[in-house]
Amino acid sequence: MTNNDILIRLRYALDIKDKDMVEIFKLGGMEVTIEEVQKMLTKPKDGYDYDVEDDESINVNNKNLELFLNGLIIFKRGKQEPKPGQPERSPLSNEPVNNIVLKKLKIALTLTSEDIIEILKGVGVTISKSELGALLRKQGHKHFKECGDKYARNFLKGLAVSYRG
Repeated sequence: MTNNDILIRLRYALDIKDKDMVEIFKLGGMEVTIEEVQKMLTKPKDGYDYDVEDDESINVNNKNLELFLNGLIIFKRGKQEPKPGQPERSPLSNEPVNNIVLKKLKIALTLTSEDIIEILKGVGVTISKSELGALLRKQGHKHFKECGDKYARNFLKGLAVSYRG
């Protein structure tokens, strides 16, 4: 699953309008236009025999996706002021994209682990609380597990069912 797919599915699941997408990117620290957002929301062409100039999509890299997710947290929950003495956190991580998506959506939508388990159960995926905990851990932790496309895709599908259904 590409980052463009994640952005497309997330936009659909949460029913986010183009102007809100621009605002979310801005809150995350990235200036984009509505036209650029629309180009991000089209799937890049696959294959070798097409003219690059004909491709109307913008490929979303990991950094841009994470900036969007950070903006979504601020959009949904408001800006959090750092506590006194708290070290400045690096805004971008080097974790696998699917783990980042799961963690940041959990924060943005104020979901509990039980909520995520129910969302996945709603689309026919069973996951235990300990398995989910492994997906939500920091990379480098001894129990960290990389989130596969199956869980990420089904989680976004479950969000669409929960929020639009």
